Amino acid sequence: MIIYVHGFNSSAQSFKARLIGERLTALGRAGEFACPDLDHRPARAIAQLEAVLAQYPAAVLVGSSLGGFYATHLAEKHDGRAVLVNPAVRPYDLLRDFLGHQRNIYTGEEYEFTEQHLAELRALEVPRISPERYLLLVTTGDEVLDYLHAAARYAGCEQLVIPGGDHGFSSFADYLDPVLRFCGTPNPVARRPVLG
Repeated sequence: MIIYVHGFNSSAQSFKARLIGERLTALGRAGEFACPDLDHRPARAIAQLEAVLAQYPAAVLVGSSLGGFYATHLAEKHDGRAVLVNPAVRPYDLLRDFLGHQRNIYTGEEYEFTEQHLAELRALEVPRISPERYLLLVTTGDEVLDYLHAAARYAGCEQLVIPGGDHGFSSFADYLDPVLRFCGTPNPVARRPVLG
């Protein structure tokens, strides 16, 4: 089971979520994917993810941007595993510039991003990580986050550092195979018997 954790002002309509869902559907494993639309309040978003994890305790998380921060919190709390895609490090500092009126780019939902949001994010910080839990994918051209912060935070983890690129990780389709392998979903082509 794979649970996709979207980022700040994103949704289940994230193109990376759609790519994973489409690939699993093509593999006949559509029922092994979940991607909830997360509340803008971090505490509520974590409660939503906890509810999904309660149904699928062995699920692997795939978190993008702020979703990578959430996935780290949950992986450490539940002894789980996670793929982190351009993850946010210290989002309670990073997102301070976004205090005020916000609009979700996918859903159109409007809300006020407040100090309470930042406090809830800070409460989710984990002091140390277990490197074996993670596969980190970062792009050096990320225009929102400095990839070196993630590379340092997740030192010792399996890392794919992709030259260039962008924060949205527009080349994500090229890296679906290693992501799915880490999640325990091997490429069926590699498993097909040779007939002759």
